[in-house]
Amino acid sequence: MKKILIIIICAFIFIPRTSALEENDSNILAKNAKSAIILEESTGEILYEFNSHEKLEPASMTKMMSLLLIMEAIEKGVITLNQEITVSSNASSMGGSQILLETGEVMSVDDLLKGVTIASGNDAVVALAEAIAGTEENFVKMMNDKAKELGLKDSNFKNCHGLDEEGHYSSAYDMAHIARELVKHEKILEYSSIYETYLRENTSRKIWLVNTNKLVRFKKGVDGLKTGYTAGAGYCLTATMKQNDMRIIATVMGEPDSNTRNSEISSMLDYSFATVGLKKVLSTESVVKTLNIFKSTKDKINIVPVKDVNILYKKVNGEINPTFEIKLDEINLPVKAGDVVGKLYVLNNKKIINEVDLTVQEDVKKLNFFELFYKYFKNIISGNINF
Repeated sequence: MKKILIIIICAFIFIPRTSALEENDSNILAKNAKSAIILEESTGEILYEFNSHEKLEPASMTKMMSLLLIMEAIEKGVITLNQEITVSSNASSMGGSQILLETGEVMSVDDLLKGVTIASGNDAVVALAEAIAGTEENFVKMMNDKAKELGLKDSNFKNCHGLDEEGHYSSAYDMAHIARELVKHEKILEYSSIYETYLRENTSRKIWLVNTNKLVRFKKGVDGLKTGYTAGAGYCLTATMKQNDMRIIATVMGEPDSNTRNSEISSMLDYSFATVGLKKVLSTESVVKTLNIFKSTKDKINIVPVKDVNILYKKVNGEINPTFEIKLDEINLPVKAGDVVGKLYVLNNKKIINEVDLTVQEDVKKLNFFELFYKYFKNIISGNINF
């Protein structure tokens, strides 16, 4: 497909983007972890990493990939929140953390999601996986396919729950990027931010769910995302926190105990918000290019970002002039607002630091034969077309 390349030099002055700490040659922020990473959600920029690509057991952080596929299935209508799921013997037989599902028990997708995100229920995530893909094996294939789609190279999933299994591994880098995709489905944060609730209320099998992520209760702004522990993995956590419209995602793997895990993640989050901020450089109303397509019903077609365009900056030091590079696809009419028609790249010193899809500001239709003939004739009369 043909591309139109335009480079726009921005006149605004901004503080420079953040880079990782001193090439990350030592684990400064998470001294007890086997690996660690921090990234900012809207730009995807990495603030800090240590051994971030080391392949390790991810324990129940595996469920973030499962939850990503579950949220996608809900949004596509494959399953619905009020749909009742019948629990299989396979799901009810899961060991480790669970919500004590019984074979043949019926539970809504909504309640099963609570069981996964709050209590890390292995039985609950298998029940959802089977409802979406038919079998856990099919769902696991979807997980690995999704990892490839996201360009993640450190992960290989053997199950959807995270119990230790030979050949089941991921990395802090992959886990943080899966989390970044997951929080785009904002509904998940309504579940992961709940500290405690009940399932099967008003029944003899009532169960109290308490969030395995204690930071949700004890650290303001933390609203997720997923803990993990197995003998092989040690203590793991991917946490996310939002403050002043900036969301940070931090991951640690292989911590020695839950208190150390929580303390070091908390310090990583504090470091992030103390040292960097976010600047909006373009909004969804910012026209980055205007086109004139003869066969369209609009005289001018405005091209805008599909979402706000942000730049991450250090709170001290230096200034830069960011540049924007636009690559537009060949536009085939009709096209609707929201349809992707290209990409906008934000660059710092010729290095891409953010990218956002572009769309048309409003729906554009294609002229029919008579409309096209009239427009052509009108342009001849006005002198806009010469022979």
